Amino acid sequence: MSPPSLARFLPTFVQRWLPRPWRQPAAVPDELWRDTLGQLPFLDVLGSHEQEQLRQLCRHFLAEKEFHGANGLVITDAMALAIAAQACLPLLHMATATANQVTDPLQVLDWYGDFVGIVVQPGAAVAQREITDGSGVVHRYREVLAGEAMDRGPIMLSWEDVANAAQAAQRGSNVVIHEFAHKFDMHGMRPDEIPDGAPPLPRHFMGKAGQQAAREHWRLTMQNAYDRFREAVAMAERFGEKAPWLDSYAAKNPAEFFAVTCEAYFVSRGRFAEEFPDLLTLYDGFFRPASAVSA
Repeated sequence: MSPPSLARFLPTFVQRWLPRPWRQPAAVPDELWRDTLGQLPFLDVLGSHEQEQLRQLCRHFLAEKEFHGANGLVITDAMALAIAAQACLPLLHMATATANQVTDPLQVLDWYGDFVGIVVQPGAAVAQREITDGSGVVHRYREVLAGEAMDRGPIMLSWEDVANAAQAAQRGSNVVIHEFAHKFDMHGMRPDEIPDGAPPLPRHFMGKAGQQAAREHWRLTMQNAYDRFREAVAMAERFGEKAPWLDSYAAKNPAEFFAVTCEAYFVSRGRFAEEFPDLLTLYDGFFRPASAVSA
């Protein structure tokens, strides 16, 4: 009997260590899948082939990750699938960091290979922060979080915010995509590095001759968009001009700008194209490399 046939008799925690083609993760029930798509308009508009590909990614994602409810929250199958579907959406057309296309569609899950745990809070979490300024003075403060991604560590999500995904999409927001976008940014990062809004790029990114040229193009395009956004936020706060479409949190640093704009790219592509035409082309090159190369 071949390993793939044996795999269906193995418990989930054992299957997790098998090569993906050998695994037999649990199927996603039809009714649950239809409910998930219906509750998330930005998934329901996908083509039938894309929806089926997303469903297969979710099967393996759910087999590879462990969900933990915090503060008494019980994680249901519907909750786990809703998170999985949103987390896997960016992977649909992606390549790995070393290729333009992948021969095995499940290989793109390697982007999320540095962690297993997903902690779900009932609502926003309060984190204790500590920073030291240039004078050596230590400042302690509290930060309210709808989610958090840790390098080589778990992801935390607020279920209240996840459950509000359909409404949040109308303003270009999605907490799941935000936190998983940080994982792209952190991919392959050394322990002494910090996320900077520049994830590893696939080979021949946007037709560039080499990785250096590709990274320079990415950084220049992102920096210009980030600078314009920060200026718009400043003008709104100081002079009462119209506030930008996206959350001003994106002005905090380049890593948050990348994560916030990724949210909008996936849940409100039309408005994103109007607001960030240069980023639309850039993100298509990253998240849809095959179509970007053939265009």
